Amino acid sequence: MKKSIFALAFMMMLISTNLSAKSNPHPSSDSPTSIGMVIYSNDVETVWNAFRLANHSKTQGDTVQVFLLAKGVEVDHLVKENEDLKEQVDAFLEKGGEIQGCGTCLKSRKNNEPQVCTFSSLADLYIVIRKNKIVLTF
Repeated sequence: MKKSIFALAFMMMLISTNLSAKSNPHPSSDSPTSIGMVIYSNDVETVWNAFRLANHSKTQGDTVQVFLLAKGVEVDHLVKENEDLKEQVDAFLEKGGEIQGCGTCLKSRKNNEPQVCTFSSLADLYIVIRKNKIVLTF
């Protein structure tokens, strides 16, 4: 009787472990993923931390796309004033990172020749959102 209770408990534990492993939608931290970052802030510290995370993610093997929206397109100006931010943005670009900027937002700020991002559209933002497994906003 004790053996059958032990066997039943052991089988229940195995089934439970197997089910929880199958229902876990999160990949292991060792497998690369795709990350989209939408930066809509012009706060230097916030943007700096976003690019720190982007650079760390790139070193982990993840693909990372950055889209600058609204006040976020001011990053193009902020890198001229803040060396720490410029260092993070340059490192991201050197690692093959892609930075897109909302064309409408850039034009409204009279920035027709951005240095750190490419002119992009709402359709490009939509692609960033649909294409990446993880989307973060800053």
